[in-house]
Amino acid sequence: MIFNMCVRSNAMLRKTNLAVWRAWRSWKLRLQSSTVCAYSGSGPLEGCEEAEKPPHTPVMLKEVLHYLDIQQGQVVLDMTFGGGGHTKAILNTVPEVTVLALDRDPAAISLAEQLAKEHSGRVKPLLGRFSELEALLSDMSIKPGTIDAVLLDAGCSSMQMDQAERGFSLSKDGPLDMRMDGERYPNMPCAADAVNTLDQQALASILTAYGEERHARKIASAIVEARRVNPITRTQQLASVVAGVFPAAVAYRRKDRLNRPAHMATKTFQALRIFVNDELNELHTGLCAAQAALRPGGRLCVITFHSLEDRLVKRFLRGEDLSNLDHYHFSPRKQETMKGRFVDERKGGESLLWVPVRKKVITAEKEDVEENPRGRSAKLRAAVRR
Repeated sequence: MIFNMCVRSNAMLRKTNLAVWRAWRSWKLRLQSSTVCAYSGSGPLEGCEEAEKPPHTPVMLKEVLHYLDIQQGQVVLDMTFGGGGHTKAILNTVPEVTVLALDRDPAAISLAEQLAKEHSGRVKPLLGRFSELEALLSDMSIKPGTIDAVLLDAGCSSMQMDQAERGFSLSKDGPLDMRMDGERYPNMPCAADAVNTLDQQALASILTAYGEERHARKIASAIVEARRVNPITRTQQLASVVAGVFPAAVAYRRKDRLNRPAHMATKTFQALRIFVNDELNELHTGLCAAQAALRPGGRLCVITFHSLEDRLVKRFLRGEDLSNLDHYHFSPRKQETMKGRFVDERKGGESLLWVPVRKKVITAEKEDVEENPRGRSAKLRAAVRR
């Protein structure tokens, strides 16, 4: 049961990385009796004062409003409500618009419910994952092909990152959790379970696949050695283990792709978060759901924050068939003709389903980055449904 909830027949892992797949099978058996996760709150908001703080500044807000081009009286689907920044801007900018506010995090839906009370009838909170969206819309009697605009802001929300109790941030000590669903699925494995139960080869494979970490084997070895002494159950505990793999001089020199100083454990945290929440499969499912929900002429905006997400979105909008995901992100895409693509070869391989609003990816302006530093790595892709 635990296995099915967290992975849902993850074909990508099965086909591309047998070490990870075998680890999942053994992990399933181990976790049926107990888990290591240190998070024990009775609810996602209990004892969390930070949830009452003003939400973060939404990323690329001006660009989102411009490219969605929402008109009066339209229905908009915000697939990642988070702190509600984008939804609030849409409500305040466009009269009589209705926003369907989806999020898998109960804490975010609590904020959406508060906003719904302030805007009677204009906000419809939906608790669920991307993979549950089709059923949620059906329950509301919303038919496919009727939504006017869709926004998908991928990855971890600032609200989740800012709460140490959620275990996403390596700069704040908290339980090594990382479950975006909070306590919605109490038996769902958390990051601590992965760190303390997967074997060294599986851990290295996860860090390579989802964190693009060049030093994955060294880090995996250090994790296994450290957990033999004490279970790794805290965020800063894991961060220290990873940082200890490298000499101080190397740690200080490490930069990300934007040449910013980066903690040595940043990619490790990213990889574990993606793995625990099955983010790439959920993202692909979400794109398919958005494609089905949008009417012809409807607009889609997708914001991503790292290359794995952006690569998936770019290829989806090109019309490539990613139903199995295979190992599209483990190696550069081959140039030969791909079978099963949703493209019109008579028009130079254009997508049969999408028209890009801009061919090149859109990035945040310098002034916006200064106001909201978390937007430095954000990339926006916009397309119109055929």
